[in-house]
Amino acid sequence: MGTLTKRELVVKISNATGMVQHQVFDVVQKTLDYITDALAEGETVELRNFGVLEVKLTKPRVGRNPNQPGSSFVIPARATVKFKSGKVMRQKVAKLSAAMKRAAAEKE
Repeated sequence: MGTLTKRELVVKISNATGMVQHQVFDVVQKTLDYITDALAEGETVELRNFGVLEVKLTKPRVGRNPNQPGSSFVIPARATVKFKSGKVMRQKVAKLSAAMKRAAAEKE
């Protein structure tokens, strides 16, 4: 299993649509920019059948340095992006998880 990069995504979309790669890259980049801008403003981004991206505030917590057991410090609350997958994605990944379990069982 590999990693799908933005470049590979652009090439796949270009081949599927017949559009020039430069145009596809601009569309993909603009899409990502608009999603990032919306999240930076605290908005929720909902992409049907893919998932929901929303900004959540983490709670402050105590952190410890494992190299200095006696020391502790407070990690402040901060905004993070949480992703909840959509129904279609969950169903497709569930099929993969069953195949991965079988492959892991065969290795043992």
